[in-house]
Amino acid sequence: MIARYALLLALAFPAAASAITPLPGISTPSGNISCFAEPRPAILFCRIRQAAYATKLEAHCAAPPIEVDWAGFELGARRKGSISCSGGVLYDPGTQRPTYVTLAYGRTWRSGPFSCRSAVTGLTCRSRTGHGLFISRQSWRAW
Repeated sequence: MIARYALLLALAFPAAASAITPLPGISTPSGNISCFAEPRPAILFCRIRQAAYATKLEAHCAAPPIEVDWAGFELGARRKGSISCSGGVLYDPGTQRPTYVTLAYGRTWRSGPFSCRSAVTGLTCRSRTGHGLFISRQSWRAW
């Protein structure tokens, strides 16, 4: 009898779903560029859907010794921005989920050590240490 009640309680009150940690993120008004911030270690990951240079960066990441997909760009809290080559998802989908807000042109978004400013010409993101990324359809640069 107790086992039957335990079964009924288990069916009525399923185990709470694992808590999902939102990762703060932004997307440009066009939706072409999006970024999210990973808190530990502090890294900003950005991707672009359409870019004139995509084929070149895809080839770079696919070539030996890297041999994975081009995932976009990343900016560390204390290091220069760079190309991001990855063989998978850049966060834990079981416990994390990027949450994007649209960053209007001319506005700035801040998360941890990062700030990003959206413009019609592209997205510029910087760390507090002065490193950064500029991403647009036509070009990109890191410093």
